[in-house]
Amino acid sequence: MQPVRGIVLIMIAVALFTVMQAGVKAADTIPAGQAVFFRSFFALPVILAWLVLTRRMRDGLRVKNWKGHATRALVGSTAMGLGFFGLKYIALPEATAIRFATPMLIVVFAAMFLGERFRLIRLAAVSTGMIGVLIVMWPRLTFEAGDLAMLGAMMTLGSAILAALAQIFVKSMVADETTAAIVFYFSLTAATLSLLTIPFGWVWPQGINWVYMIGAGVVGGIGQIILTSAYRYADAGVLAPFTYVAMIYALIIGYFAFGDLPTKSMIFGASLVIAAGIVIALRERALGVKENAKRKIMATKN
Repeated sequence: MQPVRGIVLIMIAVALFTVMQAGVKAADTIPAGQAVFFRSFFALPVILAWLVLTRRMRDGLRVKNWKGHATRALVGSTAMGLGFFGLKYIALPEATAIRFATPMLIVVFAAMFLGERFRLIRLAAVSTGMIGVLIVMWPRLTFEAGDLAMLGAMMTLGSAILAALAQIFVKSMVADETTAAIVFYFSLTAATLSLLTIPFGWVWPQGINWVYMIGAGVVGGIGQIILTSAYRYADAGVLAPFTYVAMIYALIIGYFAFGDLPTKSMIFGASLVIAAGIVIALRERALGVKENAKRKIMATKN
């Protein structure tokens, strides 16, 4: 029953993140840097309330590796900003499909920076997934599609690359840092760094845009907490395939909120990316089971 609870929570978290992104896209007059501020700043009260309710305020925010937090926050904040910029110029389902490159790139970066083995199955899956991303982006990689649309697609891909790199930093920190500290200090740093974009033209939100922007922060904060809770009930390898329901959410919201109709190339490319991501997730789970079995055998012998 515990894994089922984890799966339900991860699907709720993914839905909340998709709603958050839709809110950022709907507030199309708000610059990306300003959107990062709202998303990060209004997530902080939610995170603090969660720490108080779970009685983790005293220990949850202790930090051992300030340099690691700063590096992760800088890379993650830039990834968020690029992603929000891309959302302004391409469809929500298209942006979602491109960002699915992140799990593939995590595998590549883990081999490059953490020394993890890059097996044949992983290589084939990553290659297939990146081909899928290229298929999704291909219609945008021509000037006929419009300069801003092409720029939006490239910024979204840049966001996916930096998000993968940020996850590698998180992976190297989790042994010494609490999840609460990682989430809180990321939001705090992102909100602070976003203030540097004020000279580039922040605007005073009008009407419903206040709701979209504040809502993005609150919903994003709640989503982060639920995401964290999901991993208490099930392993990452079990949950990873279910994160791809984001594509379904994005298609539904994109159609009803923005009138976005998916193209054949986008559906085909996204299908390749999702299939590759599921293969990687299942393979990681299988390898994890084998590794745990080896450890039990060694412990028995000792």
